[in-house]
Amino acid sequence: MGKLTTHVLDTAHGCPAAGLAIYLYRLTDAADPASAVLVKRVVTNDDGRVDGPLLEGPDFVVAAYRLVFAAGAYFAARGIDLPEPRFVDRVALNFGIADASQHFHVPLLVSPWSWSTYRGS
Repeated sequence: MGKLTTHVLDTAHGCPAAGLAIYLYRLTDAADPASAVLVKRVVTNDDGRVDGPLLEGPDFVVAAYRLVFAAGAYFAARGIDLPEPRFVDRVALNFGIADASQHFHVPLLVSPWSWSTYRGS
């Protein structure tokens, strides 16, 4: 059975991003970003990971999804003086799951000034 997982690395400090809120949405219409329905809210642990898969089993279905990482709030909580509005605030990643039998790992590498992602394993 497939599953969806994630983790977050703080590239500004060279460590896992502990305590970062993540929101998972399912897009009911991939062409309409406003069709997002909140599926789950989680917070990363000390290793920058969540304690289990974001989705698995019958909840992990072929669909378009959005992960939103509350990076700006995370860096503010670390005491970093950031300008308003923040350059990197809420990082939204839209992606599709075409085969629900596979493992999709979507990590985020983030700093107050940049972010990147990839399909991991």
